[in-house]
Amino acid sequence: MTQELVSLTIIMAVAAVSPIVAQLIPGRFIPQTVLLLAAGTTLGPYGLGVIEVNDAVKLLNELGMAFLFLLAGYEIDPKRLAGHQGKVGLLTWGITLGLAWLVVTFLPFFTKQGINGVATVIALTTTALGTLMPILKERNLEGTPIGDAIISYGTWGELGPILAMAILLSTRTGWQTMLVLGAFLAICLLCATLPTKALKTGHRLYRFLTDNANTSSQTLMRLTTFLLIFLVTISALFELDAVLGAFAAGFILRYIIPDGSKSLEMKLEGVGYGFLIPVFFVVSGAAINVRAVASRPALLVAFIVMLMLIRAVPVYVALSLDKRKNPLSTHHRVTVALYCTTALPIIVAVTSLAVKVGTMQSDTASTLVAAGAITVFLMPLLGSITYQVADVHPVTAVREIAHTPSDWRTIVREHAQVRALLHHQDRLKRMAETLKSLEKQEGLNGLDSRRAELVERARLEIDRQLKELGLDPQLTTQLPHNYRYPKN
Repeated sequence: MTQELVSLTIIMAVAAVSPIVAQLIPGRFIPQTVLLLAAGTTLGPYGLGVIEVNDAVKLLNELGMAFLFLLAGYEIDPKRLAGHQGKVGLLTWGITLGLAWLVVTFLPFFTKQGINGVATVIALTTTALGTLMPILKERNLEGTPIGDAIISYGTWGELGPILAMAILLSTRTGWQTMLVLGAFLAICLLCATLPTKALKTGHRLYRFLTDNANTSSQTLMRLTTFLLIFLVTISALFELDAVLGAFAAGFILRYIIPDGSKSLEMKLEGVGYGFLIPVFFVVSGAAINVRAVASRPALLVAFIVMLMLIRAVPVYVALSLDKRKNPLSTHHRVTVALYCTTALPIIVAVTSLAVKVGTMQSDTASTLVAAGAITVFLMPLLGSITYQVADVHPVTAVREIAHTPSDWRTIVREHAQVRALLHHQDRLKRMAETLKSLEKQEGLNGLDSRRAELVERARLEIDRQLKELGLDPQLTTQLPHNYRYPKN
């Protein structure tokens, strides 16, 4: 027991220090997740050996992964899945799966490396939506067109591989697999239907649960945790991966409360991001055998490159062909595609399963997990760079400088002004939408009144900047994202 407590103490010390270190890094370009993974690799069994991955830590690791996928499933709006962008996302993921199968099956490199199996195909099609959500929130992308596109395409990048794992990696025959999945689906439908009916009828039990949600009973939080552990247990009994049960729990929770619950969300995020999820990332880092990864650098680089080609390119092409419904600029389409190439939790799950059934060596699994860990740092970084550059319109700026080289300082400053103005407008729009929803629900209190005053001051500042750019604020309510300065 002492060793378990020592390991857990070190893990939580890393979890407590990581956000402080991330804040101190100029530009905050390294997500906390990367620091957790790096610390796990350094302190784990293949590093300094001060963290021992024993049974107690493994259990907390499983719960951490479960909470991560619970929150990922909860973020999915069923209307988004059934909508236009959701359908395009599904089609895009299907194309990604086909490309991954062709590459892994027929490219000699993967055959020589001994990883031309289904597990590698699935790993190449994933998007770590659960990992991306806190990054999107940190970078104020949630609720923007770019954030919405990432979630739409990323949803199928997470849901698709989970279903593929259940079907393609099953050791049962085809009809047995379908029978088990059908039984699991029936249990999930029952878990979703009963609370929904109780909500609609205003049943006494439902009123009791909501009335005691914020008391010491914490009824809704306890029921949510029960739902999560129940479906994870059912997955284990049916010999399905725990990821499927956790994701289903989050999806069911969103179905039951489609408009969300701020109070419940704060509690889930507190338990998840405050305790269990950091354990998952540290232990995932501890599973990386640095020597094994160093001995196969070609596989590490090739896997990351293939992730970009197989996952990012189809997403970019889909956004480009769907410009009428999703009018994003070229830079922003690249941003979405890069974010959607972030991959780790599914890679951890699918490689662990492959190692367990003997279809993949542990050294190979370590290399693929390391590649997934690198994407958590690399893809958001590249996406952030393209997002920052997009609104500056660098190509137009270069053309203008080439036309009048003597005015290069003015041109650069003006393009930077446009980017800053667009950024302020995006934030202003989100603040205004938040205030509008608060007015409908509860009315403005003192704090919200100050926020409303801040929004009005921001509007006045934008009007002033529009006038400086020679635009009439009365006629130009919003500067378009494809705005170009007139030629000199």
